[in-house]
Amino acid sequence: MWQHVEPKVETVREKLAIVFGCDTEEIAITRNDSESLQIIQLGIDFKPGDEILTTTQDYPRMLTTFNQMERRIGIKVNKVQYPTPLVNKNDYVEALKNGITPKTKIILISHTCFLTGQILPVRDVCRAAHEKGIEVIVDGAHSFNHFPYTLADLECDYFGTSLHKWTYAPIGTGMLFVKRNLIKKVWPLMAASKEMEDNIRKFEEIGTHPAANHNAIAEALAFNEAIGIDRKAERFRYLHKRWINRVRKYDNVKFLIDIKDESNWAGIINFNITGVNINKLQEYLFNKHRIYVIVINFEEFKGLRVTPNVYTMLSEIDLFADVIESVARGEIKEVLE
Repeated sequence: MWQHVEPKVETVREKLAIVFGCDTEEIAITRNDSESLQIIQLGIDFKPGDEILTTTQDYPRMLTTFNQMERRIGIKVNKVQYPTPLVNKNDYVEALKNGITPKTKIILISHTCFLTGQILPVRDVCRAAHEKGIEVIVDGAHSFNHFPYTLADLECDYFGTSLHKWTYAPIGTGMLFVKRNLIKKVWPLMAASKEMEDNIRKFEEIGTHPAANHNAIAEALAFNEAIGIDRKAERFRYLHKRWINRVRKYDNVKFLIDIKDESNWAGIINFNITGVNINKLQEYLFNKHRIYVIVINFEEFKGLRVTPNVYTMLSEIDLFADVIESVARGEIKEVLE
């Protein structure tokens, strides 16, 4: 375990750093995105009165973490709203810029919104934050190995992701990036020795754990490299456009992403149909056709999140489009409001 199997994680660390475009000594292997981000959220020395800036559409677990810190140590969490669909990405940047106060200590944003699949202008936010000396945590749970980019396209200070999502690594694998000069200031979730205070591996001090999980990340990365990230993202868009182009002609079909601009999306699309109960539609799709989609019941909007993957067949996409067209025409009465 400790002499032969565990050390292989260093190869995984190196491969992840190459894909993300950073130094090998800036990558920690974690168990998921939540652990990665909570390492930063809970590891920074916040003081009572410090303010956190984020959005209403960021991931609930991350918001819950900051909310608990609000109750525990007296920080303040400020959440801004932004339009959905986001037709002008500058609206997102301006919403966050307008939310900054003299007490803002850190900003948490998503790279890809888990609710809609919207790809967000992270670099613009990071540059605006850095001008004011504010660090930025980026939640990349749904962006890493989803479409092409590297750290240089983000310019963030911290980045977390789950590798079981678009990277296809085993469940229980994640990645954390910490800018090298910031490692020392962040406390690990579990105690590490003083000698490790500026070592990225201090964030991996979790006790005995299954080495096979993180070693298998290397195989997943090889699989992704064989496909090619550009081809992968294009495949996602091709599959989505196949059904979108059939249903967009119906006035009652509404997309929660500006689908005309393909820089907004890749593998995730959220949509709804006016007059249709999305909970009933989800049940109908699964029970009748074994088509699995996710209901998004968010206070600002509602819709169905659709996520084909590289293995999705054209016949499956066409079946989905057939059903949605029938629903849009009002032919399936059991899904109507």
